[in-house]
Amino acid sequence: MSHPVDPLIIYPAIDLKDGQGVRLLHGRFDKMTVYAPDPGAQAREFVAAGCEWIHVVDLDGALVGQSANRQAVRDILACGSKVQLGGGIRSLQAVSDWLEAGVSRVILGTAALKDPDLVREASRLFPGQIAVGADARDGMIAAEGWIETSEVPVLELVKRFEDCGVAAVIFTDIARDGALTGVNADATAALARAVSVPVIASGGVSGLDDIRACAALGNAGINGVITGRALYDGRLDLAEALGVIAEMQEG
Repeated sequence: MSHPVDPLIIYPAIDLKDGQGVRLLHGRFDKMTVYAPDPGAQAREFVAAGCEWIHVVDLDGALVGQSANRQAVRDILACGSKVQLGGGIRSLQAVSDWLEAGVSRVILGTAALKDPDLVREASRLFPGQIAVGADARDGMIAAEGWIETSEVPVLELVKRFEDCGVAAVIFTDIARDGALTGVNADATAALARAVSVPVIASGGVSGLDDIRACAALGNAGINGVITGRALYDGRLDLAEALGVIAEMQEG
């Protein structure tokens, strides 16, 4: 399936735990590092480097099933960037509340697995503002803050929502998340080619080579990449990465 090729969007990630920006390794809370004690200040740094979007996950919310880091999200929203937010958003009211608060796109992950009608209804009511989070462990969808692994293959889940107007699918390879082992560009491209919805790659970005790999697969349908630990560890410079994408687009 061919897709129009727009410049790859880089989504710097801020994962929230107890009001702070953290990164987990393989989604494990016992493998957590605090990188951004002040998430609002971190968001302003990303905007200063040139990003247009920030990817925010409420980790506490994902575990308890409702938003738990509201003030930190509001602090990030104040930076002026577009924000896509996931983690614990499991009702139409919650979707509506966050969009009214200024979030540009809401990510439904666990709800996509357990309450598909919510995704369809939200997509109908808020066109272009709903993304499906497809978090995979060994090719199967995981949910509830990645505590549970289902028996639903990634492609099967995404296919359920192809025709309802979701804006994007965020495909996370949990085995690579936070591990700096390289993004799973091949699996992401295979998913993107199989569906008509734009796919955002997530998990394992370790440096510029991963950004180049994803940008080169734009015609497969990869239109964004999420990066967290590589930015915080200094392995990836956001402004430099945005410059590389611009050069590739011109070339």
